[in-house]
Amino acid sequence: MNKKIAFFDIDGTLLNHDKELPTSTIKAIKDLQKKGVYCAIATGRAPFMYEHIRDTLGIDSYVSFNGQYVVLEGEPIYKNPLSHKHLDELHKDAFINNHPMVFMNQEGMRASTEESSFINESLSSLHFQYPPVDHQFYKQTEIYQSLLFCQGNEIDYYRDKHKEFNYIRWHELSCDVLPQGGSKAEGIRKMIQALGLTMEDTYAFGDGLNDIEMIREVGTGVAMGNAVDATKQVSDYVSSDVSEEGLVKAIYELKLL
Repeated sequence: MNKKIAFFDIDGTLLNHDKELPTSTIKAIKDLQKKGVYCAIATGRAPFMYEHIRDTLGIDSYVSFNGQYVVLEGEPIYKNPLSHKHLDELHKDAFINNHPMVFMNQEGMRASTEESSFINESLSSLHFQYPPVDHQFYKQTEIYQSLLFCQGNEIDYYRDKHKEFNYIRWHELSCDVLPQGGSKAEGIRKMIQALGLTMEDTYAFGDGLNDIEMIREVGTGVAMGNAVDATKQVSDYVSSDVSEEGLVKAIYELKLL
């Protein structure tokens, strides 16, 4: 029997709608690990945003920034930062359009402006405070993901003009900014190659637009009941809502436990 590996999204998958990690989920992950299933995280979050989750679950392998920063057993094995040149061009354009940005590396994040209601509302939905403001941060360090704060179809302007990046909406006021071609699926490929595992024996659980590529490409892709329709459509299995223990139910339904 081939060794299996399971990748778990965080928000809306491991964490419920109240951003809590249910006891039943912790037990299921621990049971998977005892059974020999390799457990990893695949998220749009930066590593500093979920240390406590990794510690609680005993997970030290993860795909961060939607695939741009991959860590295997505590050691980075893949980095795909945003181009400083193109990021500077995007930032200048966003400033003209009065669209704030947040820049992130593996250790922290900085905002482009003070007192933005869009930044405050978006990040508070993840239970994070307003970042410090630093206009030079993105020029002085590798940036693996940025957040661009705008509404609705306003993001189409950037998709048309700044094609070096991919834009994924995660909040009605905010989009992730990734290198073009970057995705959780790409990060997963890097990890399973390093582990000598196969995509056929890979499972992925998620709910958002940023989960589409990984759910489509792994051997078994699972969409939570609370997932967006586009993610459900590419999945192999749709579980219950995260508030109804959808993750635990899927783990048992798929006979991983």
